[in-house]
Amino acid sequence: MALKDTLLRIFTWWNGQTMSLAFYTARSGQFVGSDDLGNKYYRAQGPLIDASVGSERRWVVYNGYADASRVPPGWRAWLCHNGDVPPSEDGYRPREWQKPYEENLTGTAAAYRPKGSQLSWGARPAATGDYVPWSPGD
Repeated sequence: MALKDTLLRIFTWWNGQTMSLAFYTARSGQFVGSDDLGNKYYRAQGPLIDASVGSERRWVVYNGYADASRVPPGWRAWLCHNGDVPPSEDGYRPREWQKPYEENLTGTAAAYRPKGSQLSWGARPAATGDYVPWSPGD
């Protein structure tokens, strides 16, 4: 591993897993499964974090840039404790109405800019004159 990659793993959390997460995962993580995007899911082995709450610690190690929208719905439900069985053991199949992953393009040149937006290309459309302001005497 290059020096740059090592420094990125120490000081940044958005470029995959940090060194501390890699250490914690190696020490107390139990691999549960992975998804089509290459994200890996883990659960904590051993005692619960807080016995009064009763939930186990679950986490994801992103394949690349950390973006929560890259977690599929089945795995998201498991991470949020909406299900006890992970999708890898359950035979989860996405519903027909669930859309496949699309990268979040907000803040990039390819972001959606509707007609009339100040950031869209070209000139803004002329006012149509259909707006009538309200006044208290009406």
